Amino acid sequence: MSTPVRVVILGVVSGPAFYSTGSWLPYAGQEEPFLEAWKVFSSWAVALPGAAGEAVLVRDLRDSDRFVSFLPWESLEAIQSWKAHPEFKQRMSLVQEHVDKFAPTETQVVARVTAGS
Repeated sequence: MSTPVRVVILGVVSGPAFYSTGSWLPYAGQEEPFLEAWKVFSSWAVALPGAAGEAVLVRDLRDSDRFVSFLPWESLEAIQSWKAHPEFKQRMSLVQEHVDKFAPTETQVVARVTAGS
């Protein structure tokens, strides 16, 4: 028997509708310092107004050198305010000093699929 699936389209989506995401490629041998710096940076970010949950960092299983981060926000304006914060650049630089390549973006949820009715 299969598990019922519920699909919710944007407009009636519960939970955060916006995410800041980043693709990170730390320098070889800098993975641990990168992880520690990312945790400090993200601890600051999730405490800001407009942050809507936990920051998550995942490792790419096809490319184990690459990490991808997700941080939910209440609105696009909240993301923009975070990036305009006077401490943002300095705090982000402490993470990026361990990173060879970084590609950030902002995303909007367009659908959610959950198990259940």
